[in-house]
Amino acid sequence: MTSETYRNPILDADWSDPDVVRVGDDFYLTASSFGRAPGLPLLHSRDLVNWTLVGHALERLEPAAEFGRPRHDCGVWAPSLRYHDERFWIFWGDPDQGVFQINAPEIRGPWTRPHLLKAGKGLIDPCPLWDEETGEAYLVHAWAKSRSGVKNRLTGHRMRPDGTGLLDEGKVIVDGDRIPGWFTLEGPKLYRHDGWFWILAPAGGVETGWQGAFRSRGFFGPYEERIVLEQKDTDVNGPHQGGWVRTPSGEDWFLHFQQRGAYGRVVHLQPMRWGPGGTSRSSEAESGGGWPVLGDDGAPVAEHRRPALPPQPPAAPATDDDFPGGRYGRQWQWTANPGDGWATQHSGDGLRLTCVRSADAHDLRKLPHVLTQRLPGTPCAAEVELRLDSDEPGARAGLAVLGDAFGWIGLQRGTDGTVHLVHRFAEGVAERERDAAHPRVAPEGRARLRIEIGAGARCRFSADVGDGDGFRPSGPVFTATPWRWVGALLGLFALAPAGQGHAGTAAFTRFRISAS
Repeated sequence: MTSETYRNPILDADWSDPDVVRVGDDFYLTASSFGRAPGLPLLHSRDLVNWTLVGHALERLEPAAEFGRPRHDCGVWAPSLRYHDERFWIFWGDPDQGVFQINAPEIRGPWTRPHLLKAGKGLIDPCPLWDEETGEAYLVHAWAKSRSGVKNRLTGHRMRPDGTGLLDEGKVIVDGDRIPGWFTLEGPKLYRHDGWFWILAPAGGVETGWQGAFRSRGFFGPYEERIVLEQKDTDVNGPHQGGWVRTPSGEDWFLHFQQRGAYGRVVHLQPMRWGPGGTSRSSEAESGGGWPVLGDDGAPVAEHRRPALPPQPPAAPATDDDFPGGRYGRQWQWTANPGDGWATQHSGDGLRLTCVRSADAHDLRKLPHVLTQRLPGTPCAAEVELRLDSDEPGARAGLAVLGDAFGWIGLQRGTDGTVHLVHRFAEGVAERERDAAHPRVAPEGRARLRIEIGAGARCRFSADVGDGDGFRPSGPVFTATPWRWVGALLGLFALAPAGQGHAGTAAFTRFRISAS
């Protein structure tokens, strides 16, 4: 890679289901956040290659009571980000509730409270369009079979221009069952270009599918289709679901995700042009003008010339944190809506987490008070310093790799008052954790904890308890796993068994992720 080129993925972590918009010289991206809070991450770039996390649009998930506990694969699915009438708009589908919308005058807010635009089960992946030529507004969405019994079709509505309601009952505008070879059509993004309505939508499943394009002279169809991006002979499986953006000079680019197991859905940037190309699955598709051509004639690129935009310094979403004043950075999210007093602000550095009492202390997957960030997609080591400030027997705190299976290393107060280094794990089918290594004494009640994450998301745990031996490995290698739709997470937590009264705190300092 040279200074004139970039290499994919441009966001090598779980920024699932990305969508992008340009406003002036700035590009903004949002992604699925599922059941974590705050939700709807907001990223900013000036060159489409270097991105920083500038905030979140959704402080808490609603209804709040439903998301007071972890619902890892629920919540915010596949948002669409748009700019209209001098406001930013985000539409998303909650598969259990329906289509929501929020908006704001600036990307950093203030964002409105979620407005339920269309209630119903299985309504996912919504995208609005304001037709600047006619003043009409539209909405398209897909379906989740797990909730509705329906999939592989896109439904369209006319929408109130103010985004507060729909003007009809909706109509199926693309039925994937009628297109030979197509299945699991979802993730539509709606555009107007060159006199056509365009829907860019993937099909075929996130790990093995392709990116499609549909066009029609009228919003309600009929649509003709082409495959415009597929794996071909590359190692980019299932290039899938994303958004089209045009630079001020008129260059076209497409951002999409690739499913990478425990690493989640990483983001790629593809060059885009208009002209002959794509794979036709319809005789009608041979008529008319140009079609989008993505990547290298329909195959994902690994390296490519950078967009013709002003050079920018290297940047990426933050990972490291010194927790100044006890505050955690934007990269952290709770596994459910946060509760009062989970983290305490103070005058120094370091994160003070309350040892929250829970009847589910044996299973991190059930705890809402785990503070998480995305697992990096390249080999690295995560490290943090921990001090357990609790005299409560059974109180514990640590550093975790969290997914359908989980592993963690940390400190626990014993019934005899001694603090031990413990290392535990649970398989995906296990209902509770068990020891991954023999506990050993941490004489000062402190430890430096480390997880080295190698190829294939294989994790090696180690710790330094201040006994002069330095870092010592702990337990066997643990392979991180995702949840169904969510990549594995790194997490910090403090907890105590169920009981009465305050159970103390744990102090975390100097969280670092370094390349291996």
